[in-house]
Amino acid sequence: MHRHLLLLVFLVVAKGVWAAGPNIAAASDLKFALDEVVKAFEKQGGKPVNPVYGSSGNFVRQIAQGAPFEMFLSADEAYVFELDKKGLAQDPGALYAVGRIVLFVPNNVAIKPDVELKDVRAASADGRLTKFSIANPEHAPYGRAAREALTALGIWEVLAPKLVLGENVSQAAQFVASGSAQAGIFSLSLAVSPNFARAGMYVTLPESLHAPLRQRMVLLKSASPTSTEFYAFVKSPAARAILRKYGFTLPGE
Repeated sequence: MHRHLLLLVFLVVAKGVWAAGPNIAAASDLKFALDEVVKAFEKQGGKPVNPVYGSSGNFVRQIAQGAPFEMFLSADEAYVFELDKKGLAQDPGALYAVGRIVLFVPNNVAIKPDVELKDVRAASADGRLTKFSIANPEHAPYGRAAREALTALGIWEVLAPKLVLGENVSQAAQFVASGSAQAGIFSLSLAVSPNFARAGMYVTLPESLHAPLRQRMVLLKSASPTSTEFYAFVKSPAARAILRKYGFTLPGE
């Protein structure tokens, strides 16, 4: 068993000491939205569940190695299909949302967020921008979408030497909000949360700049009745309303 998996198991078990219930692997763009969904689920009588946030690609490897998760909410449906093909999921799962990306600039930075990143390009040339944050595109779907958008806009090569890569989209967002980077691209769902909305300005980038961020969830073979109930709740009108509030496009809309 790899060291990273051992660390994950330790963290999950440690968390379980304080909160009983099944462990749910969730893409980090869901941090604030899913926390609200969990509260709504428990308020209506559901038993506690433990969401653990990280990059979707890393979760797939951890689940394949035996990490103790019962449900997986991925930021890229391809990862769910991969688990299903390996026989680790109950079925191919269900699409629960489509995500969007934003260009975000902290309050104290003199860069204008625009959909074509014109001022980002100018700031890179005149010295206003020395660090630009995205999630690691090798295993984070939102990082991959950011790379695709930057490539489509013809600015990837310009920014590549200045990239600060987050382990997941939440960490990439933290780099920007804290001022460690002068700008960055991360999920709309994080940008609209109070924690980040107060930290700067953003503009939602056109969907045409990247492949759709189709987010799919699935129950794993070890799923308990509580996980099954929570899976069903994520499809409910109450949960959909929360996801919509955080900028997600929902199936059927």
